[in-house]
Amino acid sequence: MFRVRVNKIESIRDLDGNLGKRIELLEDRDIPQFAIRPQTEEAKVVQDVMQALQQQFPMFPGRGQLAVPKIILFLTEQEYESLGIQFDVNQIYDIVLENQVIKFRKTA
Repeated sequence: MFRVRVNKIESIRDLDGNLGKRIELLEDRDIPQFAIRPQTEEAKVVQDVMQALQQQFPMFPGRGQLAVPKIILFLTEQEYESLGIQFDVNQIYDIVLENQVIKFRKTA
């Protein structure tokens, strides 16, 4: 089992011109935090700037988080509806792989 976050949902057309969706899921997991103390004043400034960027812009992963692309789904509208999941950006799902089946479980 692993955890993913819906990063992006885009409208697409397949080769036949049918409308569909491209759903990008990123692996969402915590990584150990290490207290890194910069040795120089310049390194401290860089560390402070990175922390400020992480707080202001959601595109930069937060401290202690690692977002790695895991699954990209290309689905026609019919396939999307058949799947029975309404994906929303930033929604988190647990993915279970067993017996040749992929199961999506929405986290609370």
